Amino acid sequence: MTAGPPTIGHWRAGGPWPGGAERCGDVHDPATGRVAAQVAFATGEEVSAVVAEAVAAGREWAATSLARRTAVLFAFREALVRRREDIAAVITSEHGKVLDDALGEVQRGLEVAEFACGAPHLLKGAFSDGVSSGVDVYSLRQPLGVVAVISPFNFPAMVPLWFVPIAIACGNAVVLKPSEKDPSASLLIAECWAEAGLPPGVFNVVQGDRVAVDALLEHPDVDSVSFVGSTPVARHVYETGTRHGKRVQALGGAKNHMIVLPDADLESAADAAVSAGFGSAGERCMAISVVVAVDPVADSLVPLIGSRIEGLRTGDGRRACDMGPLVTGAHRDKVRDYVDAGVAEGADLVADGRTVEPDGEDDGFWLGPTLFDRVRPGMSIYDEEIFGPVLSVVRVASYDEALELVNANPYGNGTAIFTGDGGAARRFQREVEVGMVGINVPIPVPMAYYSFGGWKASLFGDSHAHGVEGIHFFTRGKVVTARWPDPSTRHGIDLGFPQHT
Repeated sequence: MTAGPPTIGHWRAGGPWPGGAERCGDVHDPATGRVAAQVAFATGEEVSAVVAEAVAAGREWAATSLARRTAVLFAFREALVRRREDIAAVITSEHGKVLDDALGEVQRGLEVAEFACGAPHLLKGAFSDGVSSGVDVYSLRQPLGVVAVISPFNFPAMVPLWFVPIAIACGNAVVLKPSEKDPSASLLIAECWAEAGLPPGVFNVVQGDRVAVDALLEHPDVDSVSFVGSTPVARHVYETGTRHGKRVQALGGAKNHMIVLPDADLESAADAAVSAGFGSAGERCMAISVVVAVDPVADSLVPLIGSRIEGLRTGDGRRACDMGPLVTGAHRDKVRDYVDAGVAEGADLVADGRTVEPDGEDDGFWLGPTLFDRVRPGMSIYDEEIFGPVLSVVRVASYDEALELVNANPYGNGTAIFTGDGGAARRFQREVEVGMVGINVPIPVPMAYYSFGGWKASLFGDSHAHGVEGIHFFTRGKVVTARWPDPSTRHGIDLGFPQHT
């Protein structure tokens, strides 16, 4: 008898936990199309059991000294360094992105872990001596308790690492619900925490689908939720979580524009458009999906982009390829339908990814880099987030028209401008209604000590990820007003409103 695929379980009480496995989902190898594993789906009761243990572990962790917490953070950082190739390999096998891209993802997550090592400085309060006669005022930042992190398929290591190290550094316990499409990276991260000496129950992983998500959103002992994903789901997470009294940061979708002005270096702009449009098969919330070419740029720029696409090699991410498959067959088919729609709506198809000949098995979830020219608002390939290797060129007559196009979009995640004019760049960074801006940088993902997040329909909630905003999101402020009176002095009764004198 042939054994079936292995089952990927959860992480509970400091170690692997299979759970009841009443329901499971398929985990594919996108480069072959085969089912590589089954992932267990947690029930609501299982989620509640994990949360209850996290509550108890979180109380002890919150009472742990900053020195001890920091030591664990440094050890976790070292464990990530040791295991980064293992984590990258499992990302490639389950997500499909090429190995170099997966290693880059782990590195960007590692930077947040390094930032979290400095949490003692960031958690310092303020102190004011003698604000009134014998009165001092000082502030504290204290942990929330149990926090949930719900992460997407496109960055199975980096996105959890945006949140988890900071939450743990601040003294919280964490329950992570990774994407069911590529769940294994979360367990390798859990092993790193165990190697670092994190007490059992402070970091937990529950695998699953919407049942597990809603159980976390509705659980009374979960204090906050951090989410990254599509805008419809982000809206659901935000509305459900806040309705149940939680602090929520929900990062949604994107339609990122890259404006190219006539004075730009077109060779560099073409390189940037291809890199940012087709890296990770376009399955990035920061991918450039629209190039806005200001006249007369497009006639020169489009051929440059097309020539670079011709040199890209699509195939198995474990081989020497530039771009891998899409994450599932269903997602590949959805993106391919957008290509069909773009042709039907009258856009000029310059490079057709539907005809790609991949360096990989025939049943892999392949779709090559696709380029459309003369795209207009109102076409589905412009109006909707595609989340795949489809790059559209929109032609406009002026900078003002380009800016208006970007600002009219319902999303406000990331944008870029390519220009040699410092005045134009400075004007753009002030006038554009987008949360993250690149100037001659196509993917303006900030460093860990700044915060990541968009505007408009790209963000639900008030806080961005990591950086100082991350520290504030995972803590509550408290202000203490204290008087230690001189025993020889007595103030007596005063029913008037307190005044500082």
